[in-house]
Amino acid sequence: MDIYVDIKARSGGDGSQERPFRSINEAAVIAEPGDTVWVSPGLYRESVNPLNSGTESKRITYVSTEPLAAVITGSERVSSWERYSGSVWVARVDNSLFGDYNPYTTLVYGDWYFAKADKHTGCVYLNDEAMYETPDLEACMRGEVSEVSWDPDNSIYKWYAEQDEERNETVIYANFQGVDPNCENVEINVRRECFWPSETGRNYITVRGFKVEKAATTWAPPAAFQDGMIGPHWSRGWIIEDCEIVNSKCAGISLGRYYDPENNNYFTTKYVKSPTQMERDSVCRGQYHGWLKENIGGHIIRRNNIHHCQQGGIIGRMGAVFSIIEDNHIHHINNMMELGGAEIAGIKLHAAIDVIIRRNHIHHCTMGIWCDWEAQGTRISCNYLHDNQRPEGVKQLKGGMMSQDLFVEVSHGPTLIDNNILFSDVSLRFAAQGIAMIHNLICGAFTCVGAGTDWRYTPYHIPHRTEVMGFMTTLHGDNRFCNNIFIQTWPADDAVILHDYDDGREYENRRVGTWVFDEYPTFGEWYSQFDFSRPADMAELEKAHFGHLPVWSEGNIYLNGAKACRHEKKGKCRMITSDILGKAFEPEQRFESPDGSDIIFDTDYFGDVRTDVIIPGPFAKLHDDGKTSNT
Repeated sequence: MDIYVDIKARSGGDGSQERPFRSINEAAVIAEPGDTVWVSPGLYRESVNPLNSGTESKRITYVSTEPLAAVITGSERVSSWERYSGSVWVARVDNSLFGDYNPYTTLVYGDWYFAKADKHTGCVYLNDEAMYETPDLEACMRGEVSEVSWDPDNSIYKWYAEQDEERNETVIYANFQGVDPNCENVEINVRRECFWPSETGRNYITVRGFKVEKAATTWAPPAAFQDGMIGPHWSRGWIIEDCEIVNSKCAGISLGRYYDPENNNYFTTKYVKSPTQMERDSVCRGQYHGWLKENIGGHIIRRNNIHHCQQGGIIGRMGAVFSIIEDNHIHHINNMMELGGAEIAGIKLHAAIDVIIRRNHIHHCTMGIWCDWEAQGTRISCNYLHDNQRPEGVKQLKGGMMSQDLFVEVSHGPTLIDNNILFSDVSLRFAAQGIAMIHNLICGAFTCVGAGTDWRYTPYHIPHRTEVMGFMTTLHGDNRFCNNIFIQTWPADDAVILHDYDDGREYENRRVGTWVFDEYPTFGEWYSQFDFSRPADMAELEKAHFGHLPVWSEGNIYLNGAKACRHEKKGKCRMITSDILGKAFEPEQRFESPDGSDIIFDTDYFGDVRTDVIIPGPFAKLHDDGKTSNT
């Protein structure tokens, strides 16, 4: 059945083409498997709550009849501003507008949040640009440039909110820097989500061609409820495509975790267990709550423009398993630097089991792609990442994260990183093992090699399933580097990194190349520790069982001062396959496709086929002048 929605229609419609509904949510209440909801252009100030599931063969589909012309917004316009002093104006908003969730009394805070907790989920927008919150009225009136913002020119536009308890009002002050707000489009975010089922298990829904904007989403750490402006809320088989996702206070798209009252921001509220222990609990409790391949994940997120969200473009703990994230443009994430913590990136996933992240363009994000815990069967392929680093002259936010194109953390693999272009000054933060890097162009350094994971025992899984197979700390190593180009593009001197928890500092590598694995064993050196000619001695082998794993390196080239490791195997490049890469050590799983089939790395960044002559890097062909095509 076709169901029609038009914001310009009269009230009391029935969803027919002749008498369309005025709101998308009216359609969401009655849509059944196989139905398509056609939404006409217009501004829909509502939160859509799909009531029913589709099926794999009969999806429920929501379509903007003109691409990006139907806008679902979490905001309301405010046009009752009165001048307060100078360039600062004031508006009063009755709290009945917010219902049971007031973004101007709800702080952005929770587990793994490191910055000062003085920002709210609310926001003020001047002509679609988010303004900066201040901790007091005086700072709002000063309107000074933020020293940590990646967009300092816009950081002078400030707002501050307080409560008038007697009148039950939110009072908002805003420094518009000489602009008359009553003559401009000024909005405040009001609703927590824009397109989000209130119940879990709303499966097989497609959302196509909408602009989704300005929601008051909450901080979404992995052991907490993770909401976004749009997302499936612990369901299966969603498709979100051809949308623009912009101006979420925290997360744009969430593929993440359900609400579990017994494990929700446990560390922040109770303290008595470590946050890492609560992550382990979260994984096991998730299986009790239905975290199985048959129930959760299998989403497709494609061709979206995701930008100017302040926590993440796409985030999710466990709920993204078996998904495909492809052909998205993700940019300008966390540039305001109002929020700081361990859940910030263009794409931030925990337990990205068999997730394929391919052909995305990701830039100007605090971090590009962050796969945290259980990046088992994850493949990061043919992505273009650049400018994912703090701009020169901008100070580091206290509590803010380090910047890099990729971060794989406390995972045992197998994780495949192939045919990517990595242009930022750090290509990969390497606090993990079981990673294969094949045919990449790598212009940045490796950091955190062998660090940050000593006591963090993390799960690994039955291959291509969610069921937990075991837990183990990260030994580091078990990595393969084949047919990459390493170029020292940025200064090679160590960078100074300020601690987020005190006034200390550390120095972080910026020398490009595999040389950081010099101390790691070759396979022969590692294997020689095990003497099969006599019975094994457990105590004697403890050093081997908890030492670094071997590293393989072949077919790479190192330019402009980039440095090879001692393992580098000289000779011609060969075609790399799953059989050559073998198995990741801890899960004993091959570097293979999600369906268990072999991978032959015979296709390059552009989709061109590698033939008999294999060359390093993400491009299969050379021009006659010897230069790689499209570089």
